[in-house]
Amino acid sequence: MRTDGATGTVAAGPGGGPATAGAAAGTGDGAPERIGLLEQLKEDVAVNGGLLRPGTQAVVVHRLGAWTRSDAVPPWARVVARRLGTLGHVVIRNVYGIELPPTTVVGRRVRIAHQNGIVVHPHSRIGDDCIIRQGVSIGAGMGDGERFARQAPVLGRGVSVGAGAVVVGGVTVGDEAVIGPNATVMTNVKPKVRVLAPPPRMMALPEAVAQREQEARGR
Repeated sequence: MRTDGATGTVAAGPGGGPATAGAAAGTGDGAPERIGLLEQLKEDVAVNGGLLRPGTQAVVVHRLGAWTRSDAVPPWARVVARRLGTLGHVVIRNVYGIELPPTTVVGRRVRIAHQNGIVVHPHSRIGDDCIIRQGVSIGAGMGDGERFARQAPVLGRGVSVGAGAVVVGGVTVGDEAVIGPNATVMTNVKPKVRVLAPPPRMMALPEAVAQREQEARGR
């Protein structure tokens, strides 16, 4: 996978990016660098903190599921391999609450920091070195069929998505942008900017309400 440095748009490398046996990543001169599946899995384990971490297992299952859909798998083994990949996806989704479909394009060194409540659009693209935290939704705002497929968000390189954040629709989040906790993104985000949720309001209770609560606690 490589990313357009000006816009943060993620593009798959030759052969379909991570959906093949290896992944392509942008290099300094713009040429894609190819690595094998095993090297990619080693990166995933290292960046996610070890094989026993839920984030590691989610990304590894995703890689293997994407690999079963590539030409690297012999035709006679594809049916069994894909069923095993689907089983792994279901286990990760139901046990850890991380829904990362094998059809999502995921770059290198993507980190899923915590488990639970993570949903990713099956046609989304996630760039290298992104970090996704708990409670994050990256998906479509509405619709189904072709409309649903078009509403797949794209994350550039090094995007940080805070806990509880929502990115919906066919939007592009630029390289190294930061999406703050509980923020909702429905438009394109420029590279290296921060998107923050509105600050919470601090309101004093009316005296009568405060008095009733104090009396209730005293019972």
